[in-house]
Amino acid sequence: MDIRCPLCHQVIAPDDTVKSDGFRVTHVDCRSPRSLSPEEHVILHVYCSDHAVTECVACARSFRQSELGSDPFGSRTYGCLHCGADLTESIRAHLIDCAMLPEELRRRVKEAREATQMLIKQSHELVDCADVLIRKAEAALAALNGTRERARRIGDQH
Repeated sequence: MDIRCPLCHQVIAPDDTVKSDGFRVTHVDCRSPRSLSPEEHVILHVYCSDHAVTECVACARSFRQSELGSDPFGSRTYGCLHCGADLTESIRAHLIDCAMLPEELRRRVKEAREATQMLIKQSHELVDCADVLIRKAEAALAALNGTRERARRIGDQH
């Protein structure tokens, strides 16, 4: 069973950027579910504005953050200016490996992404567990109804 964002009703995929909203998981940005998190976006602007942050494999071109046309308060998705390929995951990988970021910050970026993926995985597991429990409850209810029907027929015979 798929987990859906309660805000946009889209399926939440393992690569989506999510947040915990009380007892539920929601997209950070439903219009761009795989966008950089606000924290990743700020780190990119603060530490990586003066060097290449991604390479488009299809075009074999490297880009600086400023060449990708996103501003700190605008969209947090990045596409190749030549072929339109989504470069967001490449930029995310850059944040984990960038030598310009302090080691502690790189570690925290990596841990935050891993925690996000674990949250999504656990949500999927809980939904699957709930689905199994619902099916067991339905089977038990059907068995109970069958027992009631048999008992009613026996009572009608006497």
